Amino acid sequence: MKGYAGRILKVDLTTGKSSVRTIDERYARKYLGGQGFAVELVYHGVPAGADAFSPENVLAMAPGLFAGFPVPTGGKTAFAGKSPATNTLAESIMGGSIGAELRHAGYDALEVHGRAEKPVYIFIEDDTVEVREAEDLWGKDTRQTPDALKRRLGWDVKVACIGVAGEKLVRMACIDCDDRQSGRAGLGAVMGSKNLKAIAVRGTKDLVPADPGALLEIALRYQKVMEAAPSFVEDTKYGTGEFLGWINKEKGVFPTRNWQESVFKEREQIDPYYWATRYVTKNKACFSCTKPCGKLFQVKDGKFTGVAIDGLEYETLYSLGGQCGNASIESVAKANEVCDLVGIDTISAGVTIGFAMELVQRGILTEKEVGMRLTWDNATDAVPAMCGLMGRREGFGDVLADGVKRAAERIGKGSARYAIHTKGLEPPAYDVRGMKGHGLAYMTSTRGACHLRAGFYAPELVGKFWRWEGIDRFSIEGKGEKVATMENFLCVYDSIGLCKFSRGFFLIDKLREVIRAITGMEYTEEELLRIGERVHTMKGNFNVLQGVTRKDWLLPPRILEDPIADGPSKGSKISVEEMNRMLDDYMAFRKWSHEGVPSPEKLKELDIA
Repeated sequence: MKGYAGRILKVDLTTGKSSVRTIDERYARKYLGGQGFAVELVYHGVPAGADAFSPENVLAMAPGLFAGFPVPTGGKTAFAGKSPATNTLAESIMGGSIGAELRHAGYDALEVHGRAEKPVYIFIEDDTVEVREAEDLWGKDTRQTPDALKRRLGWDVKVACIGVAGEKLVRMACIDCDDRQSGRAGLGAVMGSKNLKAIAVRGTKDLVPADPGALLEIALRYQKVMEAAPSFVEDTKYGTGEFLGWINKEKGVFPTRNWQESVFKEREQIDPYYWATRYVTKNKACFSCTKPCGKLFQVKDGKFTGVAIDGLEYETLYSLGGQCGNASIESVAKANEVCDLVGIDTISAGVTIGFAMELVQRGILTEKEVGMRLTWDNATDAVPAMCGLMGRREGFGDVLADGVKRAAERIGKGSARYAIHTKGLEPPAYDVRGMKGHGLAYMTSTRGACHLRAGFYAPELVGKFWRWEGIDRFSIEGKGEKVATMENFLCVYDSIGLCKFSRGFFLIDKLREVIRAITGMEYTEEELLRIGERVHTMKGNFNVLQGVTRKDWLLPPRILEDPIADGPSKGSKISVEEMNRMLDDYMAFRKWSHEGVPSPEKLKELDIA
């Protein structure tokens, strides 16, 4: 097969043995690659009822179909497994180099089974696969670990690793590669549960496209299309947070102080239009990306001197900034650095800290219980400190380390009323009370509250996208079909490994010609969307088999009961009736039951066993 290695590598950590199986064109056409391959491996590899921390769980890594080829923004890799945070099939997408390197080593995916007795790392060099001791790496952070392995194995080796949070089974632990993270749903803790510190890969094999000339022509043409877009200029200058001011001032849907407010009035410093010119020393891009929206942010004097991070994404500006009432960009950067080094997701970390801060505000928690002054007016110091405690499971950080749902269960005293999540996953930076279809997307996301599984914030905020015009963000009408369709569309994106910031440039028609140039395979638009539907339905059915029901989908009390307090979206909320109507419409469109169970007919139609 052109464009594929045609092999999937399996490593069993219990035995230390590896094996390889071949895949054919039928398999490739069914799942494409990336998320599709990763989901298939978890869906068929993890038995119903298996604990996420048991050896029965599977950790899958699959580079997107475009990874390793010169496609603008096409270098993404999917990780997947049963989430310890949500007990769902969770996948998380990374922009690091490890995926492309795996393909150059001759594999389209890696599946990791079992559990090693002692800390290990997997070393892959083409056809040589070894499970090696890593006790000397245990306890090292996400910068120290790849540095140590590169010194040992060669500076050209690519490394994905966990920090101490993954080792300590923190349920928001992430996987790091090249200062990029597979961040959400705790897959770093799955690695830790397997005593797997890192995966190191060196590949020397060629990837051969079906039509190299056509692929080069398409890549050059797409780069020009991308560079001509206004968002390219803004993202390159200011990063992914460039629309933070607009979200606040024009839309009023920027969750603040644990979603008590929807406009962060003290936002000046955390707006990239302020900090990009003062702290950014250079632009950075994900591996093989030609749109450098990453920023090397450095603090050169003051309390946080020495902070240097690749990041300060929009979601982090919300979670460690506005969500915690933290108006200091240097403090946000420090907290971001702490999260990266210990290896925890910044969204879940910040939302959980903001939750605890509100509990202090309301007198449910005391300073003595928390061990510090965890208050809005002390956010500058408290937020970075608590990030470290959570990542290391120290002090009160141990209570918060597993996210808001479990923290509320431990704390009690009515705290669940203030815990913002769906399916146990903390939400990103969009107050869905003022964008109701996106609220549905939080519910239907198979891994829990997520802005990237449907990406419906964009159509609702601008009022149009792709097939639709005149979208009203305050209306629930037609949202079931639209959200489901966007989920299918973005499953395709995650299977080919294309960055979602490109979805406004490259719709399905453009994806088809890239796939043809790489693989020689022809697809219609509907065939690609059917692959997306298959992958999404497999995730949904996996969740059903793990005991996830409709009650786990529902929005939290604050979104259903408390209207937005101020700003352009003042007074808006999602009522219980609206929530259920949107869910019912969604289930009907997907041909799933009222409880969210895919029908036998739908499973047969999609060829899901």
